[in-house]
Amino acid sequence: MRGLEARGVGLRGRFDASDLTLAAGSLTALVGPNGAGKTSLLHALAGIGRPQGEVTIDGLDLRNIPPRVRPRLLGYVPASRELAWPLRVHALITLTAPEASSITVSALLDAMALTDLTERRVDTLSTGERSRVLIARALLPGPAVLLLDEPFANLDPLWQLLLAERLGEDARGGMTILFSTHDLDLAARLADRILVIDRGCLAADAPPAEIVESGIIARVFGVERDAIAGWRRALPG
Repeated sequence: MRGLEARGVGLRGRFDASDLTLAAGSLTALVGPNGAGKTSLLHALAGIGRPQGEVTIDGLDLRNIPPRVRPRLLGYVPASRELAWPLRVHALITLTAPEASSITVSALLDAMALTDLTERRVDTLSTGERSRVLIARALLPGPAVLLLDEPFANLDPLWQLLLAERLGEDARGGMTILFSTHDLDLAARLADRILVIDRGCLAADAPPAEIVESGIIARVFGVERDAIAGWRRALPG
């Protein structure tokens, strides 16, 4: 498995064309201020919004992948949890992998605590429940690459922990995962690599310890790490 390779990928006026490689089995966090371009980069990688450049997964160009095959290569969970479709939970989740066995579906529903909600309409669920449904929908085909836009938002503390554990397990199993977050501590704790986005471009790309200890966080976010108080407003100079 070769993971994801992007060459000259961007969205005009939103994210500068960039090169990016995500190795198979890597777990990468995408951080940046509001409006910096995190979602735009995820859209570009997922082929949303007529992006520039080329994205390959395990050597296959996404532009040439049939729709029925695409979910097995790339899973994408948007930041919006709005679901207007009057579909049942089970029906929505299995849309991406209708061939999945009942055992596989049941195991995933159980892992995401959705078993008791399978016959509920998705437009009647809470925001946190819809988050788990969308994540399960992306996970069911077992994609080679999983792109997640703010996956921990709207989840209660327990589910934030459970999802972090799940993503770690999937990455160790070979899945390539890129997730955006505003939680710098979570990014540093969970990811093996952090991408910092600033004003529509890639400002830094390094292991968590290097990112946290460098001056990039103070410059981009206006905060700095304090040994006692945690994150605080960065001091001038």
